Order: sequence, then structure tokens, then C-alpha cells
Amino acid sequence: MSGQCPRRFAGPRALKFRLAKQDGCETLKLSTIADWNRRLSLVIRSASGGLLMRTLISVVFFLFGVLSAGAGSAQDAAVSGSGPEVRIAQGLVKGSRQGEIESFLGLPFARPPVGPLRWKPPQPAEAWSGERQATQYGAACPQPARSDGASGGVVTRQSEDCLTLNVWAPANAENLPVMVWIHGGANRLGSGVFPLYDGTNLATRGVVMVTINYRLGYLGYFAHPALTAEASADAPLGNYGMMDQLAALAWVQQNIAAFGGDPARVTVFGESAGGASVINLMANPASEGLFAQAIVESGGGLANPTSLARQEQNGEALARQVGLSATATVEELRAVPFERWIAATNLQSGLGFGPFIDGRLITEAPWRAFAAGRALDVPLLIGANSDEASVMQALGVPLESAAVFVASDPEAARRAYGASRITPETYARQVLGDAWFVAPARWIAEAAAGGAPSYLYHFSYVAERRRGQSQGATHGSEIPYVFNNWHKLPALLPYVTANDQAMADRMTECWVTFAVTGRPGCLGAENWPAYSPADDSLVDFGPEVVVRSQFRKAQIDLLLGQFFRNQTAPE
Repeated sequence: MSGQCPRRFAGPRALKFRLAKQDGCETLKLSTIADWNRRLSLVIRSASGGLLMRTLISVVFFLFGVLSAGAGSAQDAAVSGSGPEVRIAQGLVKGSRQGEIESFLGLPFARPPVGPLRWKPPQPAEAWSGERQATQYGAACPQPARSDGASGGVVTRQSEDCLTLNVWAPANAENLPVMVWIHGGANRLGSGVFPLYDGTNLATRGVVMVTINYRLGYLGYFAHPALTAEASADAPLGNYGMMDQLAALAWVQQNIAAFGGDPARVTVFGESAGGASVINLMANPASEGLFAQAIVESGGGLANPTSLARQEQNGEALARQVGLSATATVEELRAVPFERWIAATNLQSGLGFGPFIDGRLITEAPWRAFAAGRALDVPLLIGANSDEASVMQALGVPLESAAVFVASDPEAARRAYGASRITPETYARQVLGDAWFVAPARWIAEAAAGGAPSYLYHFSYVAERRRGQSQGATHGSEIPYVFNNWHKLPALLPYVTANDQAMADRMTECWVTFAVTGRPGCLGAENWPAYSPADDSLVDFGPEVVVRSQFRKAQIDLLLGQFFRNQTAPE
């Protein structure tokens, strides 16, 4: 890979790049704010309208109730004396090598969104001269301080200068499939720099692995009348975190061949808010050409985003909260230190962050795009866990709210769930988890099954030494199995059994096999069937890995029935 020119990329329909000469290589650039906005407007004009809806609710996850409180943000492998060198569009980068895996950390995919670029679409990363060191992670995007490991780790360094990504690849890789991870954390927490997401183990199985950052909280999803007035008529508004994800995927298309990856075989995958992001990307025309396959872990999918008008009202209230008037100017908004915006983020209950309908980049609820056949037609692997209510409780959502999801026929729901045979708490937890995650996963799998195949899973595996202490596989608890990174979780490593490790090996194999072939497969799931409504089959990752049909069909049918009865036609 040393000294290569980046692969020339024609670009997706909505994101065209101009060619320029740099260091003897043809490179690709988006040079100005106007250029970026003009490209996105091609998509905006072609997208259909939709109903203005409530905010997509994304959620943080807790891994077995505790993660490594000492998780750092630096590569723990020794950097070799020379280190691999790769030339990308922006210049020469020098990484590190551990065994047969090369890593390149802290690579900027956009300019720092600071000063006048705060609350602006991401701008192309600037080129550099000479050699850029890529042996240390960049900063996490600003977020409330947490010490409990929520969202995958502990932030040790944060900054608005956070739009970076990280690449792991086998030495001498060539045309390998690529996996791009979008972290979870309710769109207010998390980072691609967390050790839990280290891509080494996935890369050893023959893929190029990428993790990304994106703006969070009120720095990532925010609207205000002054910002709307400042923007050009076709510029996307408010959804800066999603714009960052699009920019990172465009960077991958432009540069990943230099690391030995195949830009035509990119699988984007994520969990929780990251999984919801994947659903939003699949539902958005701006994503066309940026990835070929998708994996959604506990990403919901049946939420109704709020409107720009509602978000602007929230923005005015927030301006007052940070000490400004409701009629604050853009200069005054941007002059407020990010710490004060993060303090406001921390006061928010846990709902209300994430993509909303700005009428330009996002024009409808994602599920409407799936229902109408407008979502990207790519192979999809999607599923959820057996105790998803764990995250709802962590966010302070009362168990009593489960009644809302079965209000149309509570007695039918009690019969479907066998409520008379379980405790009220268990019943409420099951309804909440199914309504938010399990039922939407099945519905998305079915909606996507008419074209490229979709594959449905259920994760119910509980670590052997936690059985009897947990009501099921908690939200996010599949992630250490997918990444196979137990050694990155020192608080948990002593409790990992041989069977736990075997499950991790299986899930890693299934996920990588999907990235390589477009069809998941691993021990116990060698013949994983594509989803069809007739069979209604999924693979259950429990103590045994088995294919199940009609999985909780009565309960899920009931929940989906109520959801769709309550929907109105788009305006």
C-alpha cells in the first residue's frame, strides 16, 4: 500500500467531486461550502416530501452494566520504527503496524467544525504537505462526561475538532471488503475512538475496518431561526451529525482503495443511534453509491422525526438556556463556548436528539421510504436483543409507558405475552423492548425483502457468569461479540468463559461473512435463510445458535398493527 495514489472515484449521483493534481496524483475535492451545498441540493430537489413528525429517538447502551472505566483513547500497540505509509487525497499519512494489521488513526475527513463552521455542513479536509502521523486517535466529539462506560467507553479527550476516522487493514491488502462502523450513544454520547471498537480483530479476518466520529447533541442536531435565515435556500439544515456520516462515507469512497479496500464493497453498520443512522442513510437519496450493504443492530426504525419548525422553537428555548435571547444572532450563538452547549445537552432527558425533517436533506420518516420502496436496495442484516428495555430504563423511561404501545387492545396484548404467568415488570419490559426495537427490526426486514435479500437476527445470549442476574441480553451487549474485543474490556475479561468466546467467534464470523459475500453465515447459521414474510425466519444467537420461524409472531403482529393504525397519511 505504500506510496499509492488513491483510487479515482466517479462519485455517487448526489456527491460529485472535481479532479485536481496533487503530489503527482489525481485527487478529488469539494472545495467550498457552496460546492457541498450545491451537490446536496441535487438530492434535495429529487426527494419527495413527507409528514412533519416527532424526533427520532435514539438510545445509549450499557454493556452488561459496566465497561472498562479506564478505557483510553490511544492505540495500545507499540508503533513500529518505520510504520506503513499511504498516500490519500489530502496527502501522505504514516500509521503503525501490530502483527499483520496496519492502523491509521485520527485521519480528518472534514475540516474542524469550529468558529464560523459550527452548525454548517462539513467541509472537505484540507490537504497537508509532508507526512502526517496517524498513530494516535483524534478527540471525541463534545459530549456530557460519563464515567460508567455508557455508549462504549470513557471519553478522555474531547474537542469540536473531532471529525476524524480510523482505518485498520491487513498488510498488503488489495480490493478487500470494507466495514464502516457508526457508533451508538443516543446521538449525544460515544465515539469511534473507543477501544471497544478497535478494528484489529475484524481486519484479521480479511476486511478493511473503519470507525468514524460525528457531531453529537446540540452541536450535531440543532436548529434556530437565525441559522435558517443564514443558510442558502437549498442548504441542508440542522442534521449536522448525519451530514458528517455522509461526508465520512464519501471520504471512504475517495480514499479507501489506498488502504487496500474496495470502495464498491462497503458495508455500513451501527448499533443503537448508529443503527438508526444506518436506517436513515438507507432511506436517504444522498447515500446512493456510498455503500453496498448494511447492518443494523438495535436501531429501531418506526419513529417519526419532528419538524424543522419544532426544532427551531427548541433552539430558541436553548438560546435562552445558555444565556442568550431567543432572537440571538448566528454570531452570538457561535460565540457561546461548546461546554455550555454540552451542559444544556446533559440537562436533556435522553429523548429529543437525532435526525429531524428539515425539508431539504431529510424530507420524510425513514419508515415511509421503506414502505414506498424508496430506500436503497442493498443486502441488509438487521436485528435486536432480548432485553432492549434495559436502555429505556437507563434513560428514565418508566415501565408504565409500555401501556401506550398496547392501548388499542390491552387484553389481547396480555394474552399474547402471557401476562398472567409473568410479573408485571417482566411484561412491561418485554413490551417496551419489542415495541422500540424487535418489532421494527422485523418490519424493516420485511419491507426490504422485496429486492436485495434481508436477514433477521435475535440476540439472546447472556454471558455464562451473568445468567440468573439478567433478564436477557441487554441493549448493546452484542457489540463485544461482534468486535471480539474482550481484551479491551479489562473489567469483564476475567469473567469471560470459553463458551462466551466461542459465541464471539461465531458472531464475528457471521458479520464478516456478510461483508464479504452479502450473506451472513457462521457455525450454527451456515444456512441462514433470507427473510420472507411467509417463513418469518430469523437466527437466534442464544446459548445455541438456531434458526427460528414465526418468532414471537403474535406479539410483534399486535405491536405493528397498533403502530400503523395510529399513522396518518403524509401531508
